[in-house]
Amino acid sequence: MKKYIVLIVLFVLPLVAYLFFSSGINSFGRLPVLNENLSVLKSFETDSINFDNKITILTFFGHNFDVRKVHAFNMKEKIYDRYHEFDNFQVVTVTSPNSEEDIQTFKAEINKSSDASEWLFMPLEDEDTKSLFNSLNSDLQLDNELSSPYAFIIDKKMKLRGRSDDEEEGTKFAYDMSNLKEVSDKMNDDVKIILAEYRFALKKNNAQRQK
Repeated sequence: MKKYIVLIVLFVLPLVAYLFFSSGINSFGRLPVLNENLSVLKSFETDSINFDNKITILTFFGHNFDVRKVHAFNMKEKIYDRYHEFDNFQVVTVTSPNSEEDIQTFKAEINKSSDASEWLFMPLEDEDTKSLFNSLNSDLQLDNELSSPYAFIIDKKMKLRGRSDDEEEGTKFAYDMSNLKEVSDKMNDDVKIILAEYRFALKKNNAQRQK
């Protein structure tokens, strides 16, 4: 009997987990939409940053780059390194306009163990930073340095995703990058869900075309 239990643990459970994620978690649930209208993001697009048809992790370093980059490395290790190669996945970080040297240093650190090409930076003036953050309509606030430890998930249709019934917070608009456990557990789970949604939708569309 023990032999069969060991075999199940070693072979069956990993297979079930693989099928769960590869077939699309949205067969079991979707990540709730918390704000359906973030079309304001279009006004912040540049030649290198596009929000339409992108799964975006949006963060705010503001004038507090040195502190927030430490928190961001939690997300880099637990989220970015795992998912940056997925199609249309990106991280966009809002900074102050005088952050170019900090940005290059940060990218160099990422490139030591990963590829920084999908981590993009958007320097904004203070009023634009406030406007963008407020458009998210969350229950969170920027600090005095116009920065935040929180990361927001925005889907391909520029809708804010999160949790509507989180066991601790009720409505969860974003994920605390300074909390390694939250990044590793809740944020990682929710990024998996939204990626699986689009993977499932793509497979469904391809199957319908082949009929």
